[in-house]
Amino acid sequence: MEADWTTEAPAKDRRVRRSRAALMRAAVELVSERDSTAVAVSEIAETADVSRQVLYQQFGDRDTLLLEAALDLVRRELLDNLTDDRTPDGERASMLALGRHFAAHRRFYRALLTSSSAFALNKALTGLFLPINRQHTARLLGRRLDERGVEDLAAFLTGGAAAVVNTWVIEGPEPLDPEEFTDRLMRIRGVVTAMITKEPR
Repeated sequence: MEADWTTEAPAKDRRVRRSRAALMRAAVELVSERDSTAVAVSEIAETADVSRQVLYQQFGDRDTLLLEAALDLVRRELLDNLTDDRTPDGERASMLALGRHFAAHRRFYRALLTSSSAFALNKALTGLFLPINRQHTARLLGRRLDERGVEDLAAFLTGGAAAVVNTWVIEGPEPLDPEEFTDRLMRIRGVVTAMITKEPR
């Protein structure tokens, strides 16, 4: 008798989603507690209440799990809080949401940014934030730059912002102050916007 995949597959999908979510939560929790990525796969699996085999099946290895956990955190807790930046209030609200997110999860991100996962994390986060900066750049300079120019400038701004955020997360004072950091970001953004929108002589 053939299996009824119409009922079995969705149940399996739900189990997979639950175990993935549990593993990512466990990874964030344990890395944050230790302030280090040196957490055994067996500990993560035990905290998530799944087997090591499930972890390997879902993520392949610990580094991939940590990277996916970071991206999941950003998607769930930050991206939806980034508001329309076409007004000063919206721009500040987005910057503040960014600061609050990285301050709240500082120990987790600091551990990743000072580990062998740093390059992969920065590359993946660039993939998430670049489209936002590309859209902003195109809105500001779409008439003055071609598509390649918009892409290059958006990549430049995304990389620069990442360097500032990374330094703040790794080296900033305890506790991090999202309001003060937002003021810093707004000053930088104001200067950069004025420079790139200035009409050439």
